[in-house]
Amino acid sequence: MTEKHLLEPDVDFINQVIGFGGEDLKKCYQCATCSVACPISPDNKPFPRKEMIAASWGLKDRLVGNADIWLCHNCGDCSTLCPRGAKPGDVLAAVRSYAIQEYAEPKKFGKIVNDPKKLPVLLGIPAAIFLVLGLILKMVGVDWLNFAPGGDEIVHGKFFSTWLVDIIMIPTFFFAIGVFALGLKRFVADIHDDALKNGKSDKEKIDPKGFVEALVRVIPTIFKHNKFSECGENTERATSHMMVFFGFLGLFIVTNIFFVVMYGFGIHGPFSQLNPVKWLGNIAGVALIIGAALMIKERMAKTDQVSSYKDWFIVGLALALGVTGMLSQMTRLGGAAGLSYFIYFIHLICVWCLFATLPFTKFAHIVYRTVAMAYTEYTGRK
Repeated sequence: MTEKHLLEPDVDFINQVIGFGGEDLKKCYQCATCSVACPISPDNKPFPRKEMIAASWGLKDRLVGNADIWLCHNCGDCSTLCPRGAKPGDVLAAVRSYAIQEYAEPKKFGKIVNDPKKLPVLLGIPAAIFLVLGLILKMVGVDWLNFAPGGDEIVHGKFFSTWLVDIIMIPTFFFAIGVFALGLKRFVADIHDDALKNGKSDKEKIDPKGFVEALVRVIPTIFKHNKFSECGENTERATSHMMVFFGFLGLFIVTNIFFVVMYGFGIHGPFSQLNPVKWLGNIAGVALIIGAALMIKERMAKTDQVSSYKDWFIVGLALALGVTGMLSQMTRLGGAAGLSYFIYFIHLICVWCLFATLPFTKFAHIVYRTVAMAYTEYTGRK
């Protein structure tokens, strides 16, 4: 006897996917060329054809908790070979954007982050926090904000005290960690439930030890960006992505080293340019700038690829972080005090925006894609 399934299309979901960049979704006529063309799609339950069906019908529950939307690296092979120009790669990117929005809380802040009209508000939040908190502390005798530092040497810590910076940045960082933790708890439960329902896994429960071992196994693949090199289209994206990825990684390492040196050993900056950690920071900063610039160039060259505000925001923020970080250092070494302090303030605003918006933007794919790849490795789905 034929099984019957009641489908309840979510029209709002369809419209949001279209709004996030999947505007050619309805051109799909289910020929399955995309699943055949994709070089990284698993043999068992391959993507993106089934995702295109679900998106066309507005079946949100079959997509938001689907690990396969994260296995796609949006290389463009499927979109190039699609006979109807449905651009499955862009549709899956749009679904991922929706999923990030779905898992991140609070939703109101997420709307501010992803609304281009709210960009001035987003940038104004950290600026106000730094200035208002600094002035309040100044009024009670805590001199952590000084608009006229003076002295023979330009020291950013005399303008905005490192204490003032850290009591703002550290809670913001842990806010992002908390949002990710809550989102990942739901995400892992959803992808496991989806895998059991759709025959992608036969493991009733997730073994934490086995999952961590699987995560360790996929780390080299992520570091080497192997999945990018398996694709036929946009293989040049591997270089820019690796530069941005390792640029951020290098700067994260440097920040943590200097944090430990300052609070653990009481050694404050600025540090010598001959310091090996400083070398790593400068190399990482240059890599971030070049990588972000290449991303912008590649995106502008791909006129047939859909680009939304979400795409430009993260690339622009990465470039702004690199440029303001390097310029604040160069102007300090050049003796341009006023300009250096101003650029440093802009840099702090960018850093705060990075931390605060991380779970709400496309930057979140670093976390969700890593977990999805680890889950696939754990279940043995090749």
